[in-house]
Amino acid sequence: MEVVSAVYEELPFSEFLHRPAAAAERLGEVRALRLRRRGADDLALTSADQMERDAVVIDFTARLLAGLVRSESTEVVRRVLGEALPWVAFLPPEDVTELLRELVTVAQGAASLENLSPVAVLLTQWRHTAEIYADPVLLERVTREPTGDLGPVPAPGSDR
Repeated sequence: MEVVSAVYEELPFSEFLHRPAAAAERLGEVRALRLRRRGADDLALTSADQMERDAVVIDFTARLLAGLVRSESTEVVRRVLGEALPWVAFLPPEDVTELLRELVTVAQGAASLENLSPVAVLLTQWRHTAEIYADPVLLERVTREPTGDLGPVPAPGSDR
């Protein structure tokens, strides 16, 4: 197994287009190439072997997390979660329990699909929830019962 010296190296996309063989050769020294593009999202170039190794680690991590949540003291898991995600401190205890449950389910599903996007979306959603709990004014606005008539409700399936 080849050991690489850096996580990634940045490279202008135009240089990759002009010298693709040299760029591919750099993958022997770095884990991935970050191809910077003007006016568009950057791209990442990595070897298929590296991608497969990453998938194995992700699957292992998801299974380890699931096992810890099922078998360890909830207090230990909550403490470690608080270290990994400091904003969890603003969530009510029942929401932390729900976050852990959802995280295990989504992490296992994402690992089986080899697509981490669902985990990133879940963490972003819970972080936004914590932001609301951290701001008393915002929390009051979001949880306040609406007053007055909110207007007509369109029938299901109508265009309005």
